[in-house]
Amino acid sequence: MKTKSIDQINRKIDDGEAKIYTAEEFKKLVKNDEAPAFEDVDVITTGTCGVMSGTAAILNFIVSAPGEFIRANEVYLNGVPAYAGPCPNEWLGSVDAILHGTAHSIHDGNYGGGFLLKELLEGKEIDVRIETAEGKTIENTITMKDITRGQIIGTRMAFKNYTAFTNPNKEAISSIFAAVPLEGNLSGLTFSGCGDLNPLQNDIPHNVIRQGKKVLINGAEGYILGDGTRSSPEKPNLMLSADLCKMDPYYLGGFKTGQGGEVYDTVAIPIPVLTEEIYNNLLVRDEDIDLPVADIKGRHLPLTNTNYREMWGEYDLRPQFNRLECENCESCRVEEVCPTNAFKNERLNPAYCFGCGMCAHYCKHDAFDMNTGDVDLEIDGRNVNVPIICRQSDRLRANKLSLKLKKMIENKEFKL
Repeated sequence: MKTKSIDQINRKIDDGEAKIYTAEEFKKLVKNDEAPAFEDVDVITTGTCGVMSGTAAILNFIVSAPGEFIRANEVYLNGVPAYAGPCPNEWLGSVDAILHGTAHSIHDGNYGGGFLLKELLEGKEIDVRIETAEGKTIENTITMKDITRGQIIGTRMAFKNYTAFTNPNKEAISSIFAAVPLEGNLSGLTFSGCGDLNPLQNDIPHNVIRQGKKVLINGAEGYILGDGTRSSPEKPNLMLSADLCKMDPYYLGGFKTGQGGEVYDTVAIPIPVLTEEIYNNLLVRDEDIDLPVADIKGRHLPLTNTNYREMWGEYDLRPQFNRLECENCESCRVEEVCPTNAFKNERLNPAYCFGCGMCAHYCKHDAFDMNTGDVDLEIDGRNVNVPIICRQSDRLRANKLSLKLKKMIENKEFKL
């Protein structure tokens, strides 16, 4: 069997001779029957972006001068509760806090940890309220400059396997797997997963994606800590960590769902092509990747199956907004349903847009042009065509971070 070593590939990188492709570039060659041979591929940079509920941030920040309070019992950031500790920081005026990406504001359930972390990284002021051990209330504002240390830990990220959801019931169902309560009678489908770009889809079974390996998380260099929670050989995911303060807010943020605010992240992982087995695993295509479709009320009971070719195909990754078609409704339905708050005051913010497709399906006057596709499903012995109305993963961000990682490797800024 032909093999290469990491040292050999790193030497080729140092000499500017390494053949490096993003997953998107490589898959296009595979699909056109133009894939380079094993000898002509050294590294593939894979990526994924999506709602990753296991995201948490460990923060330390200053809220007062020393001596003003003993320690914090409760911490609120823009109304989002965080867990004080584990270090008490007695009389120091600083707080250690653990913030869940899925924590919801006590004032607005659609605002939560994911939105808060994005605003922190954007340099915005954050309102802080501390309830102290001795019964004081300390209120202040902080920005990212006041965060003395911040670390993201993702307890389960970059899932290999996902499930798509539809609603065969009569009533609408609220769920974290849909941006709004999902209407019944098989009126729409929602899904996650970047298909053949996803790191774990390209490395079965974990030949190179292992504990201690370097990755990019939201643009910052991080590490694989090991398998994530609920990970299994059949449905693997990863536990990852990186410095929050070095992250790019474009790749991280909040995502509203039928059960309140969630958090999304973007991960890119390099796969060095060391063996022919690793190379052959990289030939996987969207149509090869099975995607179960389940009742949104029973996620472990698939109704039928489809694949990621049916989800992504040649469909649009972003909407086009036609202001001339906008009727400036008194209550804009798109503003209400947009999961990332990308549409405000008749303006679509491309830096916030997730490409989920909700705007195209919910605008009353068809001011948004976006083909997110549909899928033919066989359910209970009948064929049904179901429109894809919500994506909880974003291929555009996944591709961008994969390209960033490729350039970092080429520029010797990221060593394998």
